[in-house]
Amino acid sequence: MSDLYESDILLWSEHQAELLRRLGQGERVNDQIDWENVAEEIESVGRNDLSTVKSHLIQALLHDLKARAWPGSREVPHWQDETLLHRSEAQLRFAPSMAQRIDVGELYRRARRLMPKTIDGLAPLPVPDTCPFTLDELLREEP
Repeated sequence: MSDLYESDILLWSEHQAELLRRLGQGERVNDQIDWENVAEEIESVGRNDLSTVKSHLIQALLHDLKARAWPGSREVPHWQDETLLHRSEAQLRFAPSMAQRIDVGELYRRARRLMPKTIDGLAPLPVPDTCPFTLDELLREEP
């Protein structure tokens, strides 16, 4: 079964899901289930969602930083829209257990590192050294 896991994850996952459904209905298929990889894939679902939330928060912070650093840019409305979009996407995928695994300070530092050196030939205005938002503020419906 691990060969299929390595060669065709889609087919493997469909087959494993069907076996789990049959097991749930009382059929004896326990010995056919690839338990080690099933467990790994279940864990990866949560890790992927956490990674997605972090990625959206970094992008939200980056766009907010650009709007603060270049307030005269014609791109500010676009950056503000992108900030709201990424915050909304993070909020949709966020689960309460993620809060203890998200270091907003680290996400902010990563966003700062991603900031361009110049935009339209202009250097950025100073931005805060530390994140001006809490996780709750970043995930709030309204900024």
